Amino acid sequence: MPTVVGRTTLAALLATAALLALAAGPVSAATGIGKIKHVVVIMQENRSFDSYFGTYPGADGIPMRHGRPTVCVPDPLRHRCVRPYHDHHDLNYGGPHEQNAFNTDLDGGRMDGFIRIRQTCSNTLDPPDCDPSIAPGTRGYQDMMGYHDAREIPNYWTYAKRFVLQDHMFEPNASWSLPAHLFLTSEWSARCTTPGDPLSCTSANEVPPLPSDIGPAPHVAPDYPWTDLTWLLHRRGVSWAYYLKKGKEPDCETGKQFCRFIDQDPRTPGIWNPLPSFDTVREDGQLGNVQDTSQIYRALRAGRLPAVSWVIPSGDVSEHPTSSVRKGQAYVTSIVNAIMRSSAWRSTAIFLTWDDWGGFYDHVRPPVVDASGYGFRVPGLVISPYARRGRIDHQRLSFDAYAKFIEDRFLGGQRLDPRTDGRPDSRPSVRERASGLGDLRRDFDFRQHPRSPVLLPTRAG
Repeated sequence: MPTVVGRTTLAALLATAALLALAAGPVSAATGIGKIKHVVVIMQENRSFDSYFGTYPGADGIPMRHGRPTVCVPDPLRHRCVRPYHDHHDLNYGGPHEQNAFNTDLDGGRMDGFIRIRQTCSNTLDPPDCDPSIAPGTRGYQDMMGYHDAREIPNYWTYAKRFVLQDHMFEPNASWSLPAHLFLTSEWSARCTTPGDPLSCTSANEVPPLPSDIGPAPHVAPDYPWTDLTWLLHRRGVSWAYYLKKGKEPDCETGKQFCRFIDQDPRTPGIWNPLPSFDTVREDGQLGNVQDTSQIYRALRAGRLPAVSWVIPSGDVSEHPTSSVRKGQAYVTSIVNAIMRSSAWRSTAIFLTWDDWGGFYDHVRPPVVDASGYGFRVPGLVISPYARRGRIDHQRLSFDAYAKFIEDRFLGGQRLDPRTDGRPDSRPSVRERASGLGDLRRDFDFRQHPRSPVLLPTRAG
């Protein structure tokens, strides 16, 4: 005869079982994450958290008193300081954003070098990412101290209000875009002494091999022999795609901020298209998974969105200085709207972020997890029918948390760990296990009824 359990006892048993399930390690479908069948990571370009959400209510934003910033960054040439200010301009210049610029901006944790690094530019010898034409008195000279709000980026602020805003999302590396994209797809940025040998690699936070490193022509593939996330996905039969918008690259292959943009397309390796340079992608016959962004719309219409997707812009819609903020927001909104209108919406988690700080001011000193980073804060948004409504996530996060979420959902918790993933390389640490890294599952309520789409206007003007 069945045993009858009282409501109080049953509730206690269920609570205990839930705690045991969480303590057991990788999350199973029974915990709720199994409701997510598609993860889409949309990565834009070159914005710090404070530059987009520094005045968002409740967020860890620009320190204010009576509506006036209390922080002030020195301008050594003018012997004064500059406070963060509302910038209504659609085009911005930002500032230098490679490793030397990071160290200058950080200034030992004082977070006050954002204007000083601009002054290192000269007409005769430019450090990377400097433009000597931006002189004192010009708008771009100090617009790294400017911030936008709902007046310029209303859709992004609406996503924050209706879904989840992450105010401690850090770039995984203290450097520029190429290392950030390498961390996004492989949890490491490295340089290797022996082609094809993943054990010959060492960390390269500033200058991993560039597509233009080999020969005089751009887009010649370098060799990335270490293990990337697609290798684990392919081995487990998990579908993936890397959608790259054809057009101008959002940045320069030389590492400078301003240069002659080079055309990009899915068929050629580039700074924002690193996967064709990975040995694993070529050897697995997965080069065809790198596709034009138009294909994500086709996949959504056909009901064939891959389990894991990365979506990368072209320069015109990247929000990278000096691209239009409005056009970038419209482009992102069009992708989010397409997902929301599709059958995939009820089972999708969209993670929206920006690859690095772009030289823009941020007041939070980043934590140090290893020799590569973290870098400065970037905006992070979670958009999903299971995302908590209006939540501000204060967890410490980086792009490593995206990999961790993907691994927990689709790979049984397997990490990019050379000791256990079946393809050893010489990476110094397992980034998904970094001390203090938050858990993206906390941004979801898998018990709630799937939320309705929030379709927003895509007009760029």
